[in-house]
Amino acid sequence: MTEKKTTSKAAATKATATKTTAAKKTTVKKTTKKATVFVDADNAGFRAGDVYNALAAAGEAQSVEELVKTTGKTETEILLGIGWLLKEGKVKGAEGKVVLA
Repeated sequence: MTEKKTTSKAAATKATATKTTAAKKTTVKKTTKKATVFVDADNAGFRAGDVYNALAAAGEAQSVEELVKTTGKTETEILLGIGWLLKEGKVKGAEGKVVLA
């Protein structure tokens, strides 16, 4: 009888170990990486230059999405640059797009 109990305990230990291993395998840690945009006068000025140059090269009004594709900057950076240019009176909004003033 002692052998059966030992076998049962060994089998139970193996089953528990297998469940624990299976639980560890199914746990997936998801991480998302956010782009960090430093908001300071230098960065805003550079982004404004990027937006201004893209608009000048295009020669027509562009949406934020078009500017993101053209410049390769993030939407946040584009909006930062547009804000700078709006404050200076260099651009204006026209039908949901931005155009040089």
